[in-house]
Amino acid sequence: MKTLILSTIAALGLAGMAAADPAVGTWKTEVDDGSYAHIAMAPCGTAICGTIARTFNAEGEYQSPNIGKTLVIDMVPQGGGAYEGKVWRPSNDKIYIGKMQMNGNSLALRGCVAGGLICSKQTWTRVQ
Repeated sequence: MKTLILSTIAALGLAGMAAADPAVGTWKTEVDDGSYAHIAMAPCGTAICGTIARTFNAEGEYQSPNIGKTLVIDMVPQGGGAYEGKVWRPSNDKIYIGKMQMNGNSLALRGCVAGGLICSKQTWTRVQ
């Protein structure tokens, strides 16, 4: 019983850490293939995940079929504002090794192949 109580307290503590994570919030992506999105970053277990909340193109906001899909997958804090997990790129429907680096209201997100040797990078800005 004592172990169960301690395990519950530890789990709640980890959930609290994720909830207070500085990456939590809404982020604006860079333009990719003519459009950009607002990504809602939130705790998912002990990691951070990001779902597509709103989408925009040159004409304004539009209803993409990707709204609600997870773009940032299981990003685990590594310390110093760094995260590791996976990212999904809607334009080619592929999942890549993901890395994030927070710096204030800026979030550098990379999707990588070849064990992280070749990466594509975007810098996102905080919306809220």
